Amino acid sequence: GSLIEQLTTEKYECMVCCEVVRIVAPVWSCQNCYHVFHLNCIKKWARSPASQAEDGNSGWRCPACQNASAQVPKIYTCFCGKVHNPEWNRNEIPHSCGELCGKKRQCLDCPHLCNILCHPGPCPSCPAFVTKTCECGQTSHSVRCGQSTKIHCSNVCGNTLNCGKHSCTQVCHAGECSPCQLTVQQVCYCGSNFKEVLCGTKEEFSDGFGSFSCQNICGKKLNCGRHNCTQVCHPQPCQLCPRLPQVVYRCPCGQTPLSKLLELGCVERKICTDPIPSCGKTCGKPLSCGSYEFIHRCESLCHEGDCKPCSHTSNIYCRCGFKKKVIMTGFGVFILFLIAAITFMCDKRCNKKRSCGRHKCNEVCCVDMEHKCSLVCGRKLNCGLHRCEEPCHRGSCQTCWQTSFDELTCYCGESVIYPPVPCGTQPPECKKTCTRPHDCDHPVYHSCHSEEKCPPCTYLTQKWCMGKHELRSNIPCHLTDISCGLRCNQVLKCGMHKCKRICHKGECLIDEECKQPCIIPRLYCNHPCMAPCHPSSPCPATSCCAKPQMNYNTLFFSLFFFSRIAAISIATKLTDLQLGDSVEISRLITKKEMKQARLQCDEECLALQRNRRLAEALEIDDNSDPFNIRSSGPKYSDLLKEDARKDLKFVSDIEKEMRTLVEAVNKGKHTKKSHCYPPMNRDHRRIIHELAQVYGIESVSYDNEPKRNVVITAVK
Repeated sequence: GSLIEQLTTEKYECMVCCEVVRIVAPVWSCQNCYHVFHLNCIKKWARSPASQAEDGNSGWRCPACQNASAQVPKIYTCFCGKVHNPEWNRNEIPHSCGELCGKKRQCLDCPHLCNILCHPGPCPSCPAFVTKTCECGQTSHSVRCGQSTKIHCSNVCGNTLNCGKHSCTQVCHAGECSPCQLTVQQVCYCGSNFKEVLCGTKEEFSDGFGSFSCQNICGKKLNCGRHNCTQVCHPQPCQLCPRLPQVVYRCPCGQTPLSKLLELGCVERKICTDPIPSCGKTCGKPLSCGSYEFIHRCESLCHEGDCKPCSHTSNIYCRCGFKKKVIMTGFGVFILFLIAAITFMCDKRCNKKRSCGRHKCNEVCCVDMEHKCSLVCGRKLNCGLHRCEEPCHRGSCQTCWQTSFDELTCYCGESVIYPPVPCGTQPPECKKTCTRPHDCDHPVYHSCHSEEKCPPCTYLTQKWCMGKHELRSNIPCHLTDISCGLRCNQVLKCGMHKCKRICHKGECLIDEECKQPCIIPRLYCNHPCMAPCHPSSPCPATSCCAKPQMNYNTLFFSLFFFSRIAAISIATKLTDLQLGDSVEISRLITKKEMKQARLQCDEECLALQRNRRLAEALEIDDNSDPFNIRSSGPKYSDLLKEDARKDLKFVSDIEKEMRTLVEAVNKGKHTKKSHCYPPMNRDHRRIIHELAQVYGIESVSYDNEPKRNVVITAVK
C-alpha cells in the first residue's frame, strides 16, 4: 500500500539517481526487496565496477538489498512481468498492466497463484483454507493455506526408529525421529576385546566372526595346531600355516625349489616345525631401507626369519635440493630414515622476489614456485585517507571504494555535490567571495575556498620599517617585517658604538657583547685604542700598530718640485740624449733635496738588507739558484722518457689534455675541474699517474679490471 501511494503521488525516489520516479518513466523492480528503480539507472549501475558481486562470478548486486542477479534488465515490464512497456492508465496503479497478478506466492507449500491485480511489492498471503495433518499424522485440522506454522498434537509419535527394532517415545514433533539411544555390546573378530555402541548404527552389525577389529594381533591357533595367527584382528577365518610342507615349495630365499634340494640329498619335511632346507646362495631379498633407484638387498646366505640390518648408507636431500645428508639405513631405523627424509631442511633462505615485486620470500628451504605475497598492501589509496587492504600486489592500487551519502558543500554552502560522493572528492569550486573571518578590515578579493587558511591580503598600505627609520608606502598588508636597507645606527649597550647592521628586527645584540674596536685616543700618540670594546675597564697597555700616513698635499708638492728640477736639468742635456748618451738624475738634485724626498725604511727594506749582507758573508752569487727555486721546467723520470720514445703520440695527447685542463681551471670561475679517461691497460694508467704528478694534478683510478680507468682533477 505504501509503494502504491508513493508511486501514484510521484513521491518515490530512485536510490541510484535520487530523483523522483515519474508515473510515465520506465522502471525496474527488484524481486527480492521490491525496491523500484529507473530502468536506465539500474542499467548503468549493473555495468559499473561497484555493483559487481564479491566472488566476481555471481553477476551484479541490487543497490538496496545486495541480492546478486545474473542478467541485466533490458526491457520495461509491468510488476507481474506479463506486459512489456505498459501504458499508464489514470484508473490503474502506475507501471502495472491492470490484470491479475498470477505470480506464485512466497509460501512453498501453497499451490494457489496470486489473485489480485498487478501490484508492486510482495504478494499477500493466500486466503484459502486447506486440511493439514499434524507432524505424526494421527490428527488433522483445517487452516489457511498461507499459514506457515506446523500442527502438533499431544500424542506420542510411535514411529519406528532407525534401528528397526524400537519405537519413538517423543510427543508429536517436526522432522525425523532421533536415532535410537539404546546401547548394545559388541565383540571384536579375535574375541579379545568388547565395546558398547548405539543401537542401529553401522558398527552394530556383525558378520558371524565379530563386529569390529581391535587392531591387535589375532593370536588364534592355526590349523596346524602349533603356530598362532600373526595377522591383525580380521573378520575371515585364519589362513593356513605358512610353514606346512604342502605350502612351502622353495628355499627361504626363494631362489631354489625344494624338489631340487631333495635330489641333492636334503631331508624331506614332514611337519611344519621341520626346518626349511637352505640353498647356500646369497639371500638377495630387497630390504625396506632402499629406494626406487637404489635397492638394498640382503647380503647374508639363504636363511629363515628376518634379514639382518642393512650396512649401507643412503643420501637424503632437503626439500629444495640444496643440501645433502648421509644417513645409515640399517639397525631397524627405516622409519627414522623416512622421517629424516621428510623433515630434513637446509638453512638457506630464498632470495627470490614475491609476486608483489616488493618483498623477498625469505622462506627457509623454499619449494614454492609462485612465491605469493601474504602481506597486506597497506599503501595509501588515491583518496589519501584509506589504505589498500588487498594482498600485496604489483602496479597501482584500485580506487577507494568508500562512498559518502552526505552532501559535500563548499565553505559558504553555495556549491553542493549531491550523494553518493566517492571518497577523496574535493569540495566543489565556488565563485562567491570568501566569507571566512580575516585578520584585517581590507576588502576581500579572493573566492570561497576549502583550505583552512585564506590567501595573504595584498592590499597596499603604509608601514614603518623594523628600525623605525622611515614610513614606507605601497607595502602589502600581509608583510610585517620590512627593512628600509639603511644602517641601524642604534646605540649599543656599551654606549660608545652604534649598530652597523642593516635595518633589522628585534634588539641589536641579545646574548653577545660589543666587539667593535675601541675609539678612545691613546695618551701618547692620540691614535684610537683599537682593542675590542671594553666599556667597564680601562684601555689595555699595548703598543700602537697604526702606520703613519703622509699628507696628500705634501706628497703632491714634493713630487711636483722634484719633477720640475729634473725637467730643467734634462733639457740642458738634450743634446747628449740625442747623441745616445745617458743622463743620471741623482746628480741633478742636491743632497739636501734628496734627503727631503727620501722615504723612511720599513720592515721589508730591513729584511732585504739583512738578506743581502748574509749573501755577501756566505759568498753566494745573486744569479745562482742553489735550491732550484727559480727553475720552472718540468722534471720527467727516466721511465717516463722511455715511454715517450715508445709511444710518443699517446704521451703527447695525455700531456695536451692535462695542459688544457690546468689552463681552463686557472682562467675559469670554477676552482676545480676533472677529466675522465676511458678504460685502459695498466702501463697507460701508470703514464697518466706520473704525468699528473709532474703537472701537480690529482689522479685516482676507479672500477675493476677490465673497465678500470683514471680520473684527473686540477685545483686552482
